[in-house]
Amino acid sequence: MTALQEPAASGPAHPAWARRPASLGRAVTAELVQRIVRGDYPPDSVLPAEHALCAAFSVSRTVIREAVKVLQEKGLVQIRQGSGTTVLPSTSWNMLDELVLAATIDEDETLGILDDLVVTRRLLESDMANVAARVADQDALGRLGALVDSMDELVDDPASYHEHDRAFHDTVMRASGNRIARAVVRSLESQVINTASYMGRTERSLCVASNRGHRRIFERIAARDPDGAAEAMFAHITDAWLVRRSANGDANRLAR
Repeated sequence: MTALQEPAASGPAHPAWARRPASLGRAVTAELVQRIVRGDYPPDSVLPAEHALCAAFSVSRTVIREAVKVLQEKGLVQIRQGSGTTVLPSTSWNMLDELVLAATIDEDETLGILDDLVVTRRLLESDMANVAARVADQDALGRLGALVDSMDELVDDPASYHEHDRAFHDTVMRASGNRIARAVVRSLESQVINTASYMGRTERSLCVASNRGHRRIFERIAARDPDGAAEAMFAHITDAWLVRRSANGDANRLAR
């Protein structure tokens, strides 16, 4: 059997997963991740045997073995010689992994996973705002001030506003000097920035309210007020998400 078999003339068309713009191995891996997260293969169950997966995806054993190996690296399964591949509970999954996080967001109608993402981002960015208020140089302060002023003029242009919004937060993170925290926040944001459930509403009034939060953060950083900067960042990220998430899910998950 070749890595990708031509379908028989009378057979069904390739399923959606096979038409994804990715390598065959990655497409198979992504589909298996989605099935595990969705619960098609629940925790403690055993994945179908190799030959069954080969038939289901019309691929070789090599492709399936590589895909299952990647699943194990992501913490979704455990390969046991002689007893098959066992699906692990979600507590074992690598939630920072792009495929795992994306699939979890897709399948979570409660927005709980996005609440957790916002709480994590809020914790890290609040700390970085605290540090930035102590160590930011004049170049960083000048850039933050310029971004806030620019966003006041961009409230009728949501796309441009949000580009400046991201630049503002990144400038605060850069000013803090915490490369690890910045990398975690940027990684999480990059995976949800185009997700409708995360971005939510974008009308003018929300941009106006959002930039008031940015200005408070800037003013506290410029005033060299670490606690005030951290509190302003905490409130800004919380308030912005509460508006975007609307009435879905349980907002008490954000309470601290």
